[in-house]
Amino acid sequence: MTEAIIRGAVEVPYARRTSRTTTELLTQAFQRLVQEQGIAGDEIDGLGVASFTLRPDRCVDLAWKLGLKLSWSMDDSNGGVSGLNLLHHAVAAIRAGQARHIVLLAGDAFHASDFADLQANYNVTTRELMYPLGIANPNSLFALLTQRHMALHGLDRRDYGELVLAQRRHAARNPQAVYREELTMEDYLGAVKVADPLVLFDCVPVVAGANAILLSDASCTRDRAGCVAVKAVGVAHNSDQQEGDGLATGLRHLAPRLYAEAGWGARDIDLACVYDDYPVMSVVQLEDLGLIGDRGPAHFLREVVPAGELAVNTSGGQLSVGQAGCGGGLHGLTEAVLQLGGRCGDRQLAGARRAVVSGYGMVQYRWGMCANATLLEACQ
Repeated sequence: MTEAIIRGAVEVPYARRTSRTTTELLTQAFQRLVQEQGIAGDEIDGLGVASFTLRPDRCVDLAWKLGLKLSWSMDDSNGGVSGLNLLHHAVAAIRAGQARHIVLLAGDAFHASDFADLQANYNVTTRELMYPLGIANPNSLFALLTQRHMALHGLDRRDYGELVLAQRRHAARNPQAVYREELTMEDYLGAVKVADPLVLFDCVPVVAGANAILLSDASCTRDRAGCVAVKAVGVAHNSDQQEGDGLATGLRHLAPRLYAEAGWGARDIDLACVYDDYPVMSVVQLEDLGLIGDRGPAHFLREVVPAGELAVNTSGGQLSVGQAGCGGGLHGLTEAVLQLGGRCGDRQLAGARRAVVSGYGMVQYRWGMCANATLLEACQ
């Protein structure tokens, strides 16, 4: 079977505000990626695009503007899982011989009322049931999940703060992070409350930006230095049909299959990049992936995280770098590819070879419906 490898990844620096369009940001990410990888536009025969605000344009419209002739294309606007959804299908396309070189793009630029419109019309449930009740964003829903998680595991706000602070320490070494200033526990505990118990630093900041990934048929790539192999990738959507407690995702059932396919397990992970729109969901994903261990979330947050025993969201995560709409779905993958390729400068992990990246999102009326993950390994 044809092997798909990731040759490179880039992130257009995120910004809190921008005058640029989504098309401009995606184009910049594409051009920077192909320039870095030294690949000509006429070699690229696959394109995947994830965006909320590219509309009314779609993947094929952007491909035309980029001058690409395609044998494979895909659109995805499923938020936090969009990037890995694209990866899942792109890997299958390369394995099936449908394309040899695929670029995945994700990003958004929100202007004026764009974000408010997205929140109000996120899906039919939001528009017709949630928004009329004054639930204008997911903060209140994930505040309830955080309360439930706290009660179940005997946690307090300081515990979640340890994860937020750890990511901010990573962000301080990432020149592209939007928020790099030092953050203390006192700052965190005294921050403006958004929805009890969530404070400002628990809620992902909206930014503008874009990410790009290049996958290729391994047989087309002679020099594999800095490349990353996709060892396993899968999805688990609507795992509980919104009838569970929200404190487990489809990753709990997906992870064993992915580890079996990769031939290694949670203990072999050097880096975890989990979708972090709220700290509670980072912890839930880490537990579902088998990375928290038998001693539970309290021990993990109070001992493992402060000691830096597991590298989590070494870019600073979206909580410090920002969430560029669907770009957030590629942010963790971008960081993992750069880390395994040895391209992270001051924040580079020594000897990082294996990583897990997860996605989560698409909130229905209680919590996210979708989860996915991939296992990556640095090419020899």
